Amino acid sequence: MTAPAAHPSPAGRPRLTELAAWAAALRPSDLPARVTALARSQVLSQLAAIRAGLGHPLGRRLVTAYGSPLQDEPARAAAVLAGLGSWLNLDDTAYAGHLSNSTVAVPLAYARALKLDGAALLTAVVAANECAARVTAAATLGPFRGQTAAHTSLVGAVAGRMHCSGDNAGIWTHALGLALTMPPWTLLHGFLGGDARLLTALNPVRAAMDACDAAAAGLTAAPDVLEHPEGFLARFAAVPLPEETTEDLGKRWHTDTLSFKVRPGGPGVDTAVDCALRLCGQLPAGRFEAADDIEEIVVETSRYTTYVARLAEEHGQGPDTPPGVLPLSVPYAVATALLTGDLTVADFAAPASRDPRRWHLASRVRLVEDPAMTDDLLSGAAPLGAAIRRAGDRAVPWLASFAGADAAARVVPGAPEETFTDAAKYTGSRLTVRWRDGRRAVARQDIPVGGAGPDTRAGHRGLVEQKFRDAGGPPEAARLCARLEELSPAEVSLLMERALGPA
Repeated sequence: MTAPAAHPSPAGRPRLTELAAWAAALRPSDLPARVTALARSQVLSQLAAIRAGLGHPLGRRLVTAYGSPLQDEPARAAAVLAGLGSWLNLDDTAYAGHLSNSTVAVPLAYARALKLDGAALLTAVVAANECAARVTAAATLGPFRGQTAAHTSLVGAVAGRMHCSGDNAGIWTHALGLALTMPPWTLLHGFLGGDARLLTALNPVRAAMDACDAAAAGLTAAPDVLEHPEGFLARFAAVPLPEETTEDLGKRWHTDTLSFKVRPGGPGVDTAVDCALRLCGQLPAGRFEAADDIEEIVVETSRYTTYVARLAEEHGQGPDTPPGVLPLSVPYAVATALLTGDLTVADFAAPASRDPRRWHLASRVRLVEDPAMTDDLLSGAAPLGAAIRRAGDRAVPWLASFAGADAAARVVPGAPEETFTDAAKYTGSRLTVRWRDGRRAVARQDIPVGGAGPDTRAGHRGLVEQKFRDAGGPPEAARLCARLEELSPAEVSLLMERALGPA
């Protein structure tokens, strides 16, 4: 029996071979200045997320199980860094995927172990970003997105380590191929129903390290395992987009699509909380304390956010909600922000998470889909729009199953982006608070603070430095990261030790 034909790149090579050749050859001088600046902010932002994870009770259990993020064994340190930075939804995202858990964590661990300088670290981060984002984009129109797409961390970890180690492109291809031959398949019930979410990035990073070891020892992989009709995309994508992995390498930088998380929270939580904090700043103190005086709090948002919120509600809506579910709860996050004027990591652990006032106010929160916000979500590059435009008419059946036939009918895909320099991420919310006496207050946010868009492109450094300070990060570490590409190997090690040491 003749095997079905694969879909290689236009150059006639397997997709992983072409992607590996480009990424392995990437050097600091190849990076546009704006990409270098974004990656620099990405490193500090993820260090803040890792530091926040270290301060949470579940993070401390993770360290008990797997060891310190600064341990000498780089493969194990990389996995711990990935786990600590992921589950609170403080990790940064892009089109496509939650990148930093692997693309920053693994280069940090290996740069320290191999005594690399800051320029080498930054280049490894960008190489890993581009590989992980492109493979994730190729499978975006499928069953997994966000943190459930564990293959993002699988690819990012391989690329991050390979670039730090200086391995040749042939070993890259085999390591990526071995990793993608047995990729993780996330079970949503387990992801939300216990503490397994802490391992969402840790497990694929550990598997990726094994794939790198195997390839370095001479084990080989099928180089076309990504695009072959019986390969990865055939199982992980309803609408495979193999061309996303190799199109416009060095021209269309996925790092340009980075969104920085400034507070914990899953899809759509961020803009709802942005709105809540704006109202807190506009109205008198204590206005939200008397929950009984509030008739309802309406959050109008996209179908993506309402979908995730329904999944979260199935696993708890009160003080006993699992810690891994809390960052996905829009009602809890909005109520906390209105009552306290902030939303921090401490709000996702006892005693804050068991505060009856928060849950009483959260019971007044109601989510409603705004079709226009769903349309906006699908128009931005991240998290789905660029894939829809790449797929064209092929995207319609998948889009109908994901967002509804009405939303699919409204979408006019258009041509794929030539570059991502103007990328935006629309996960909007409109928050309306109605009091029983007829008063009301309204706020709207279309792009979250820190989300890909013009404001973030202009001010990402200030945003991530504030995030790092909020996590208790010392000023010395932030100053080192501000000139990351100039750091010596000793200074890279010092950066990590200061960033992740005691406050």
